Amino acid sequence: MELYYSFSALIVLASIFAYLNYRFLKLPSTIGIMVIAIVVSIFLVMFGETVLPRTFGHLHNLMNGIDFTEVLMGAMLNFLLFAGGIHININDLKEQFRPVVIFSTVGVVISTFVVGFGMFYLLPYVGVKLPFIYCLVFGALISPTDPVAVLSVLKQANVSKSLETKVAGESLFNDGMAVVVFTVILQLAVGKEVDLSVETIGLLLLKEAGGGLLLGVLLGWVTSRLMREVDDYIISVLVTLSVVMGGYLIARQMHISGPLTMVAAGLFMGNFNRSFKMKSVTQDYLIKFWELIDEILNAVLFLFIGFELLMIKDLRHFMIPGLAAIVVVLFARFISIWGPTKFTSLRKSFSPQTVKVLVWGGIRGGVSIALAMSIPKSEYSEIILSITYCVVVFSIIVQGLTIAKVANPNKIAKEEEEQENITLEEKA
Repeated sequence: MELYYSFSALIVLASIFAYLNYRFLKLPSTIGIMVIAIVVSIFLVMFGETVLPRTFGHLHNLMNGIDFTEVLMGAMLNFLLFAGGIHININDLKEQFRPVVIFSTVGVVISTFVVGFGMFYLLPYVGVKLPFIYCLVFGALISPTDPVAVLSVLKQANVSKSLETKVAGESLFNDGMAVVVFTVILQLAVGKEVDLSVETIGLLLLKEAGGGLLLGVLLGWVTSRLMREVDDYIISVLVTLSVVMGGYLIARQMHISGPLTMVAAGLFMGNFNRSFKMKSVTQDYLIKFWELIDEILNAVLFLFIGFELLMIKDLRHFMIPGLAAIVVVLFARFISIWGPTKFTSLRKSFSPQTVKVLVWGGIRGGVSIALAMSIPKSEYSEIILSITYCVVVFSIIVQGLTIAKVANPNKIAKEEEEQENITLEEKA
């Protein structure tokens, strides 16, 4: 019952904050909820123990009693990734397959090491000493773009379909590589012996990412066939729910990537079900059901992020290191996008404006906080969680609210047309 009470309290708060945002702030729903939660958290941290001691105590106990890493990585993320995958057109993804794969694998590795080196050399200047291995741990957890935050913000930005697919596709698929890199570096940081041979890491990545994708496709194929035989909206909703909930349990038992399982299953089912004539009422219910799930869980997740401030003991002490981290992470994001586009065959299909949108659209979110909170308690865990929180809040609020202005559709279209003309001239 404790879990029920906690979730009930979060839903009530999310609905109140969503209403206040809609009436007064008028920000994108998820960002508005998070902003209000942060303001409430700051007020409670500063005055809660004297002005509202019971409210402060209840909220602090609520957040302290919830395992954010398990709730997000083990439950919410599966629903959100499936909902994201089910709405992506596989043909659009095929057209952007090469950049999506490169950015979600090579880009994550490049960003991890650029952040690691940058933080190692910059932090001493702001009064913080963090061993190089823990700088790499931070680099690994902050490098993957958060699919939930990215998909939520992209709904508000008027970007081209190809660019939307690049950004959304990268964010959906980079979790597999990020988790492997984070796991290996964290084991090194806590003193565990890890085999760093190319074969071992390659097999780990193949099992984690490849196994997750394979399981997702298998689940998607089987359940899509079942839905084809019984074209009923109630059964269709139940079947998709069973894929998410049962699929995660299978992935966990097999020690493969649950998030990638959900992405693959969502992609397969969303596109397979378009290939046969599903009843319009069935399709309508299915789409609206997953849109509703997506919106509700997004609201709760961003509320979580806002209230995580209550769990950080002295954030003010880490504000300057947090600002330094923001600069380093943005620079690393630029290098991880610009580098592959300059030194591979992608250079002809990426205009400067496209690169700018990809860099600014690389939004961090709950996944980074969840990974930071999974680090075993040590003298460095609080530092990493604090600077991670600073980067995530900046990313969601500043980048999230300005991405629509940065993504100038007319400018992108003009640059893409110019590049196409140059390519045609070179072929001629």
